[in-house]
Amino acid sequence: MSPIRTIEHFFIPLADGTRLAARIWLPEGAETKPVPAILEYIPYRKRDGTRGRDEPMHGWFAENGYAAIRVDMRGTGESDGLMDDEYLPRELDDACEVIAWLADQPWCSGAVGMMGKSWGGFNCLQVAALRPPSLKAIITVCSTDDRYADDIHFMGGTLLNDNLWWGSIMLAYQARPADPTLVGAGWRAQWLQRLEHMPFFPALWLSHQRRDAYWRHGSICEDFSAIQCPVFAVGGWGDAYTNAIPRMLEGLQVPRLGLIGPWAHIYPQDGVPGPAIGFLQEATRWWDHWLKGSDNGIMAEPMLRAFIEEWTPPGHRDPVPGRFVGEMKWPSPRVAPRTFHLAPGTLAEERGEVAEVAFASPAWTGAAAGEWMGTGVTGEEPADQRHDDAFSCVFDSAVLTERLELLGAPEIEVQLASDKPVAQLCARLCDIAPDGTSRRIAYAVFNLTHRDSHAEPEALVPGRFYRIALKLSDCGYGFMPGHRIRLALSTAYWPLIWPSPEAVTLTLRCPGELRLPVRAPGQEQAVTFEPAMSAARAPTTQVAQGRMTRSTALDLLSNTATYVTHGEGGLFGEGVLRFDEIDTTLSHSLRRELTIRGDEPLSARYRLTEEYEMGREGWNIRIEVKTSMHATAGDFILEGEFKAMANGEVAAERHWHEKISRDLL
Repeated sequence: MSPIRTIEHFFIPLADGTRLAARIWLPEGAETKPVPAILEYIPYRKRDGTRGRDEPMHGWFAENGYAAIRVDMRGTGESDGLMDDEYLPRELDDACEVIAWLADQPWCSGAVGMMGKSWGGFNCLQVAALRPPSLKAIITVCSTDDRYADDIHFMGGTLLNDNLWWGSIMLAYQARPADPTLVGAGWRAQWLQRLEHMPFFPALWLSHQRRDAYWRHGSICEDFSAIQCPVFAVGGWGDAYTNAIPRMLEGLQVPRLGLIGPWAHIYPQDGVPGPAIGFLQEATRWWDHWLKGSDNGIMAEPMLRAFIEEWTPPGHRDPVPGRFVGEMKWPSPRVAPRTFHLAPGTLAEERGEVAEVAFASPAWTGAAAGEWMGTGVTGEEPADQRHDDAFSCVFDSAVLTERLELLGAPEIEVQLASDKPVAQLCARLCDIAPDGTSRRIAYAVFNLTHRDSHAEPEALVPGRFYRIALKLSDCGYGFMPGHRIRLALSTAYWPLIWPSPEAVTLTLRCPGELRLPVRAPGQEQAVTFEPAMSAARAPTTQVAQGRMTRSTALDLLSNTATYVTHGEGGLFGEGVLRFDEIDTTLSHSLRRELTIRGDEPLSARYRLTEEYEMGREGWNIRIEVKTSMHATAGDFILEGEFKAMANGEVAAERHWHEKISRDLL
């Protein structure tokens, strides 16, 4: 390991005069013996927002001979300027300038890699598509190639309720001021300018309900050939972005690797649920190969390394039982579809007679869905699916007599008719244990008006049958002998997605098809990883314990379901923390309340309250956010307000009231 030094804060100048704030971990002696640079470029504040994960990860890369740089995007943290939205051309152009600046530094060899998780995973793909000359390779973690199909706003043409959740969090995040210790007395004027400029993020995203040019921008699946540098794509089955990894392995034509573990939306060296792995060692091998020219054999290993989960009851599983397997190429010749046919109540390998089955789910069906995006917190996983199976149309296989291993995306093909012009379909693949416990393995939600196109949806003609082909989420899973396979279909999935405007009855014409991606048994090379390691963590003190609660309740008299989550002290209940080196204490509390009546989709209500506090003696910031959403048959109504305070005095307040027309949604 190389001795390193850290520069807490400096500015990278851009051509238009804007300065981007950066932090660097640099091997000693790099000025006389230049090293490659690794860039992470995100809006979450290098000073305090991601300090806890930055220190051990970027410190590791520096100890292993790299200059590791964390840069705050324009309009965030201590950087100059204003931020208008996600992934705008300005954001990507700025990144290209940063890469060129890094390559030109005396401590840099001229080779630059880019990596990131979530937002940083998105933008390193998008920057790679612009082909900055000095960018030699990327690592993208928990990201997507398709901003409409697989991000936190829409799914299958339905509106994710997390659009409001994430938009509200962004209001609090973007309301944080630059640290006056770094930027001086001008911090307050800059802060007030940002507060006045801040967009109402949830409404901004909801105004684009189709897959239009807004979403196509930054979606690298529009032209995979634009990326010409090697790509290492990483994710976890507990995350919401995993589907992009098989797509990118298939669509990209550059040297590429994929890694999927059991993890949630977390870097794999900290992977929860476990087992965590030595991901930083794997990343270093990748960088050594592509940035230092080391022939270490990493590209001779399987193109896809994926975790195959084994049965455990629904709920928090840490570590997850299972094993890693390797596929030398993807799609794999070892994986082939196995077809089951739908007959009333059953899945059979023989095609049955024509029959019709009608089903209509209460609007609150979906209470066992869990969170759209896992963060590794107890209680966020899908619960026992019997809660939702009872209100769904289910098809069960016979008891399995041999193990059935899946790797890839299950698919269904059915004929459906709706009694309303706008309707939703939720499909869930479940493992049914001998005791009847139902565990969700894969799922999909679909706005049936998007059956032919996400860009040009069309209303359904009531009573007409349509052929619907639907791909479920990718999975790696082993069904055990003695278990059964279940396909469950429902017309609602609350609180995960916003309901269609009217209660709907769907009629399914059997026999439909369920096609499972079955991985053939046989000899395989063991896939192993080193234990998780990192550099030293940032010195931190827990100032107060946090708490996370989740509950769902059904009022039998009013037929109203209420779903409540409350993270106190930390967004996910992690508690109030102080970063000791910079004497900064952070607290973030958030409460969500979603209610709906089973027989009236227009009764849906979503309310969110949030408090963010940060600071030290003599400098204390408090941000309060309230947002809400409801809908009529023709419009969505979003309201929001926030209050920003410094040392107990109100600095700024903002209020929004937005009415956005429903577009077959």
